Amino acid sequence: MFRGWNDIWLSPQFRDWNIESSLPTIACPVLAIQGSSDQYGTLAQIAAIQRGVGGPFEKLVLASCGHAPHRDREAATREAMAGFIARV
Repeated sequence: MFRGWNDIWLSPQFRDWNIESSLPTIACPVLAIQGSSDQYGTLAQIAAIQRGVGGPFEKLVLASCGHAPHRDREAATREAMAGFIARV
């Protein structure tokens, strides 16, 4: 199963895959949470989402956090989510 997922992401045909053109259709509020030390994602991805979505957007970049904020910074992630849900 891992190879099926991994091989797709690394295939040359997949290199240009991008869904940014679909972002304007997202009208619901978005909370994007990313760890500052995410080894698989960049803040450029968060910036692209922020530029592209059609609805309200909030972001949280957590220090001392990798790819899994819900595990690396559980309390801060939960607090941010609860606050976001209360606001929307």
